[in-house]
Amino acid sequence: MPARTTQTRENADVTGSAASGPSPGSGPALVRGLAAACHPLPAAAVTLFAAALTAAAGHGPARAAATVGAVAAGQLSVGWCNDRADLRRDLATGRQDKPLVAGTVTGAAVTRAAAVSLLLCVPLSLACGPLAGAAHLVGVAAAWAYNLHLKRTAASWLPYALAFGLLPAFVTLGLPGAPWPPPWLTAAAALLGAGAHFANVLPDIEDDLATGVAGLPQRLGLRVSAALAGLLVLGSTVTLVLGPPGRVTAYGWTLLAATSTALLLAARRPAGRFPFLATMAVAGADVILLVVELRP
Repeated sequence: MPARTTQTRENADVTGSAASGPSPGSGPALVRGLAAACHPLPAAAVTLFAAALTAAAGHGPARAAATVGAVAAGQLSVGWCNDRADLRRDLATGRQDKPLVAGTVTGAAVTRAAAVSLLLCVPLSLACGPLAGAAHLVGVAAAWAYNLHLKRTAASWLPYALAFGLLPAFVTLGLPGAPWPPPWLTAAAALLGAGAHFANVLPDIEDDLATGVAGLPQRLGLRVSAALAGLLVLGSTVTLVLGPPGRVTAYGWTLLAATSTALLLAARRPAGRFPFLATMAVAGADVILLVVELRP
């Protein structure tokens, strides 16, 4: 019986839709399925982060629209690529929360959506300037490399650190004179990305190991990875607060205290989604600090 179930699921993967669940529709049903499969929370968070950086940097309306559009297209492509690449694993572990497993969208539709959004990302990125566009496309390529291979290796953290670290460069290189961002900003973004990686995989470590995904968090285990996630995110906040020249504001000290408290609570509850949600909350608070520090 288990062998028959596995074979049915593998056949479903080949034909592009899951064997169970409602038949994927078109129109509004297709849009809902694709929206759920693109990892909407991380995609929206990264896009809002880019929008905040763009506003703080003082881009004009046209360049700001291209920058935010490129980031949104890149994030959509990465999210759809991730769900499509993970379909066999999600079927094996019974992830009914995934649209492809539930049958609310087909694998073919997700593949097309990922390809179209990736193609849109290229001209939108290059419209911000050759150096800026190259920086963003390297980050998107790193995220795709994570989805397709690096998530199974000890270097699983590297694409997150690289992609997040290059995001400020994408924004600043699009300004007149193509300036690179200050080192503290690049470091803070890279630390936040690495911390987000550790926090994001915590709920799925056991399923990942059972299906052959052995990235660095899976190799280190739940509690060590939860502690590392907290330390990396805290390091990002410390860099944002203490890195820029000038006196630390009251908001900066408050942010440090709040971040430390949130991450201590997350370390006490390493299982579930709380560590990831705490990371997203800290990232949002960091963005507010960035806008305050970088505004003209």
